[in-house]
Amino acid sequence: MNKISRGFLAAMVLGTLFIALAGCQKKEGPAERAGKAMDNAVEKAGDKIEQTGDKIKDATQDLKK
Repeated sequence: MNKISRGFLAAMVLGTLFIALAGCQKKEGPAERAGKAMDNAVEKAGDKIEQTGDKIKDATQDLKK
């Protein structure tokens, strides 16, 4: 085999190895699921607070008119 063929073969083997390792992620555990649930809850609460703030702003602008 010449140098180019060996290099190509090595690149193919390494690429296949990296793809195989990327597919072997561990399943998330209960702590990670709980953390994601907390993140979602905080995000939803933040959205509600923002909506309430917008409503208050709109109401005060209507009173000023």
